[in-house]
Amino acid sequence: MKVYQILLSKTAQKQLDKLSDDIAAPILETISKLASNPRPHGFKKLRGRDGYRVRQGNYRVIYEIEDNILLVSIIALGHRKDIYE
Repeated sequence: MKVYQILLSKTAQKQLDKLSDDIAAPILETISKLASNPRPHGFKKLRGRDGYRVRQGNYRVIYEIEDNILLVSIIALGHRKDIYE
């Protein structure tokens, strides 16, 4: 089974740091699961831009997958009402 490396962008890290621990913990768990399965049940390809999104409650994680080097790059994360702007 392939294991992907997870890379958080500076933007995603700042967004994660702003969240409270009780909100950030499930998001971090979701992100860590992307290492073993970057296309989990419920993921969606974004329209109008490159990347995918996965849901965690009312929050979304936007990421790109590079299969040739086994890398998942987390681009952004945030509340669903703000993330797509």
